[in-house]
Amino acid sequence: MREKKKIVACIEARMTSSRLPGKVLKTISGKPVLQILIERLSRSGYIDEIIIAATDRAEDDPIEKLGKKLGIFTFRGSEDDVLGRVVGAVEAAGGDIIVEITGDCPLIDPEVADSVIEKFLSEDQKYDYVTNIGYVGDSVREIPIGMDVRVFTYKDLKEISEITNDPEDREHVSLYFFRTGKDKYKLYNIDTPDKWKRDYNPRLCLDTKEDFELIRNIYEKLSAENENFGLEDILCYLDKNRETLKVNSMVIQKTVKDLE
Repeated sequence: MREKKKIVACIEARMTSSRLPGKVLKTISGKPVLQILIERLSRSGYIDEIIIAATDRAEDDPIEKLGKKLGIFTFRGSEDDVLGRVVGAVEAAGGDIIVEITGDCPLIDPEVADSVIEKFLSEDQKYDYVTNIGYVGDSVREIPIGMDVRVFTYKDLKEISEITNDPEDREHVSLYFFRTGKDKYKLYNIDTPDKWKRDYNPRLCLDTKEDFELIRNIYEKLSAENENFGLEDILCYLDKNRETLKVNSMVIQKTVKDLE
């Protein structure tokens, strides 16, 4: 019988965000957004453990304090070397398969996460990297920004960590897979079902105060009826309240060189 591999969701979080400092602990309905993210991920049918990869700066002490309160292991590491920080976190947790989630995705739908994890597992791991964000071959992003999921093995990420010193690779944990390593690793971008696609591309990540206003609006409205609302519920709400999207429509998403 094949030994079951431990699937770890690793949340990258820090308090020193340049555009919205302290964003991961901003509260909505009395809860820090990091707690909201953890609670939503905890409904995954595949994830064995959720961990936090925070920095070793004193500013991140409140993140570790929240983690202890929620029973979530928090690993502390370099602020700039996020790749090394995640490798250290997953190694400490004894993880085999990594589900990479950033702390600026508080509305993540566990069904969306599971769709990526399931593809990674169902192919008997013939793919080294499975995602829903595009950047694989001719694939394009169809899932809203803020529902980003990337799945790969600890073994491969550890190997990448040992061979790249590129500052962008160290900052963006899985960048190496689909930029420098795209010919070495087998990559796959899953198709987004129609229920999760829209032609108006809502921005559901948290990077600015305008993003926070939109996320707070969505969470307060939908959680009042069903705390376990998903992406389909969010999109149905936005279909009927398109003016809501104007609040962060002018926010420009940060990009990495050599990627369109």
